[in-house]
Amino acid sequence: MLSILFKLNKKQTLEEKVLAIHNGDSYLREELIDQYKPFIAKAVSQVCKRYISDQDDEFSIGLIAFNESIEKYSTEKGSSLLSFAELIIKRRVIDFIRKESRQQTVKLDTHLDDEDMVQSKYEVVASVDDYQKQLEQEHRRDEIQHYQTVLKQFDLSFLDLVDNSPKHADARVNAMKVANVVTQNPDFKKNLFEKKRLPIKELEKHVDVSRKTIERNRKYIIAVCIIMASDYVYLKEYVKGVMTS
Repeated sequence: MLSILFKLNKKQTLEEKVLAIHNGDSYLREELIDQYKPFIAKAVSQVCKRYISDQDDEFSIGLIAFNESIEKYSTEKGSSLLSFAELIIKRRVIDFIRKESRQQTVKLDTHLDDEDMVQSKYEVVASVDDYQKQLEQEHRRDEIQHYQTVLKQFDLSFLDLVDNSPKHADARVNAMKVANVVTQNPDFKKNLFEKKRLPIKELEKHVDVSRKTIERNRKYIIAVCIIMASDYVYLKEYVKGVMTS
């Protein structure tokens, strides 16, 4: 009886709440979203560079993105829910701003009657392009910062990756293929993110490289696995570029 009481009074972690939501607790979902509205507003404000209230369209985008992060989150993402949610919120708000900017440019096109308005149109387009480039740079920086946080959980750093990156292009591609095998195998991926190590003995049976090669490139393979298993946009493009080059 005491054990049951203690279990009932045990405070749930965020990740445990997400699991309960995945199992159908819709009330808890609403409660969690309401509880983290200040967090959502702060993340949105950081992108918009101004105070955001619950009356702003951008805030609504943030709410939807937070709910999306609850849907997509799993411990295999290699980060906390809030860290993952912040990444998703900022990405969705940036996408919204881009869309709005393009629509404003189209609206301006419909009112072009003379040379001055044409000049104005080009100035607006240039301004929108500059703003989008700035947003992309900030998004890329956010991804890298988030990635560094996850790397630390595996006792890795960017310096480790520089020191342990395969020297030859073929070796890098092979290491990425090994990482792909890991992330496509649920057992391997679970082992990696829960125990923070590669299941090398089991893995060598599923790849065309030797155990020695896997061990030599272990840190690089883990780093690539983290990218492949996460919702990174720019880092995944880098991996894709290496594998298809």
